[in-house]
Amino acid sequence: MKRFLIFSMLLTGLISTSAFANADLAKSKNCMGCHAIDKKLVGPGFKEVAEKYKGQKDAEAKLVQKIIKGGGGVWGSIPMPPNAVTEKEAQELVKWVLSQK
Repeated sequence: MKRFLIFSMLLTGLISTSAFANADLAKSKNCMGCHAIDKKLVGPGFKEVAEKYKGQKDAEAKLVQKIIKGGGGVWGSIPMPPNAVTEKEAQELVKWVLSQK
């Protein structure tokens, strides 16, 4: 019965698997080598990124390009290198990062 209830909730969208899928994507693309969810490693924690860009209309597009092309100067002297991701993967990662609270 419990499995049926969980399965039903997944089907109706009450439970999202995207949070898990995007964390897995972040791990598979080595984002976690420099970032953590809630603390600074080499780069800022994802929660800090979400807070900084909260409410900015162009945040998603800006961050997608930073993931793809790299960037620097926003979080300190260590630049973020370009990453081997597709635009779709970068969009998924950005949506996930911005959803962190």
